[in-house]
Amino acid sequence: MPVQSMRDMTRSRSIKVGHFVVEFATPGIGYILKNAGCDFVLFDTEHSGFHNETIKAALRYFEAAAVPAIVRVPSKEYHHIARALDMGAEGLMVPMVNDAAECRAILDCMKYTPDGKRGVALGVAHDHYVTGPVMEKLAAANKRSTLFAQIETAEGVENLDEIAATDGVDCLWVGHFDLSASLGVPGEFDHPKFKDAIAKTIAAGRKHNKAVGRLVPDVATGVSLFKEGFDFVCYSGDVWVLQTALMAAVGEIRAGCAGPAGKAKARSKPPAKSGKAKKAAGRKRGK
Repeated sequence: MPVQSMRDMTRSRSIKVGHFVVEFATPGIGYILKNAGCDFVLFDTEHSGFHNETIKAALRYFEAAAVPAIVRVPSKEYHHIARALDMGAEGLMVPMVNDAAECRAILDCMKYTPDGKRGVALGVAHDHYVTGPVMEKLAAANKRSTLFAQIETAEGVENLDEIAATDGVDCLWVGHFDLSASLGVPGEFDHPKFKDAIAKTIAAGRKHNKAVGRLVPDVATGVSLFKEGFDFVCYSGDVWVLQTALMAAVGEIRAGCAGPAGKAKARSKPPAKSGKAKKAAGRKRGK
């Protein structure tokens, strides 16, 4: 079965479920996600500390397992954007996109001529080290690179319509914690201000036929957001999935060991001897 490209995914409103990798850039991570049923991976370089060699290696792991990768870069700077694409990122997520002018500047860094100003590097990781006609390869790279603009500031919400209308923006991605903080209600995801921002994001996506995505902490939130209009759902992150599962299992083992069976075992131990009994036993042994 052919792998759907990241660009094609953003053109569909069907559910796409992925996972956030922020800690475990291991050789098996691509196949682990693939076998878990993930449609994509969101690979973080904003908060993870992953640097270029790690990013480049991890992208090969995802390619081997046929899991399309979105790389979240640390900034809107050219060297972060172009380098991630050169290393093979298919999707590019950029933090704190505030207006259409910033979108166009980002796209200049992402796209080759005539669509942008990205420095040309061909026959490297992003095109699988294959040679070919220059203009064809530039056009293919422009078609492949997919922009996920993070809406995570009050200014970004105010300018949602112009951001969504920008040709080249493929997905509006809500950065929910930063957005709540920018709106003055950090962590209050049920606050009317935050809910209104979410509704505006969904509406802008629908109006301009752009995908809408978000990281979710649990299954119920993912299902609820899809029903509201989100189509990219990134379920939790590697750190928290491992920690939550491990914490639950360790807690259950401890609770089970402290239950009736554990108490019965404790009661089966012989009673401690009294002082007189110990002396008598000592005399029998000649002490």
